[in-house]
Amino acid sequence: MPKQKTHRGSAKRFKRTGSGGLKRFRAYTSHRFHGKTKKQRRQLRKASMVSSGDFKRIKAMLSQMR
Repeated sequence: MPKQKTHRGSAKRFKRTGSGGLKRFRAYTSHRFHGKTKKQRRQLRKASMVSSGDFKRIKAMLSQMR
């Protein structure tokens, strides 16, 4: 049976935290900032944690990633 591989697209988008959580970056940050408030733009810079509903699915895609 072949080895399980890390999903490379997911590996580029998610990082594992020290305590085992998954960190993600936010959507809507590439262009069209004139339609967003300063507060929105500032908050979009920060990374956030993966939601509990998606955690199990994403963790399986990153099974080989430390």
